[in-house]
Amino acid sequence: MVILSALIGTFLGLIAGYYGGWLDGLISRIVDILLAFPFMLFAIGMMAFLQPGLMNIILTLTLKGWVPFCRLVRGDTLSAKTREYVEAAGAMGARDSHIMVREILPNVLSSVIVFATLNVAIIILLEASLSFLGLGIQPPYPSWGGMVSEGRAYLLEEWWISTFPGLAILIMVLGVNLFGNGLREALDPRLKIQMR
Repeated sequence: MVILSALIGTFLGLIAGYYGGWLDGLISRIVDILLAFPFMLFAIGMMAFLQPGLMNIILTLTLKGWVPFCRLVRGDTLSAKTREYVEAAGAMGARDSHIMVREILPNVLSSVIVFATLNVAIIILLEASLSFLGLGIQPPYPSWGGMVSEGRAYLLEEWWISTFPGLAILIMVLGVNLFGNGLREALDPRLKIQMR
């Protein structure tokens, strides 16, 4: 889900940031409309409309998940397209697609990778929340949120049914966040300069 969201958001962000004009305006208005809805409320509404299931949850989380990637890449592209190496490539006659893919994309890719890593934790929590509410992945497919929900009825007698899937969610989200933080520190050149 995160990879698909990152691909869509990166593509649209590159186009919006590089070309600007009415295309940037159109993509930015779609982004603004989607940002008007909180992610969880949007996901609950979409899952209620589409019916619970694995493919529908992937579609729902991807439909809103590309938006922050698009905003991030658009901002980085607006900054990168004014740099000398991009202007030099344009002066040498390079096509727009070449400039976007070969000159701008490698410079915004580290931001996208770090943001995607941090976004995995958000997607895990959203999927677990939707499954807890009965709107996510349905049995026989396993889901930590569904396991926590099923164990609620037995919480006083058999507490481990809900506790261990909840701990698994906690450890997974914490691990992904720590990994993303370490990746950000490793890939962000501004942080390396500040540490010296």
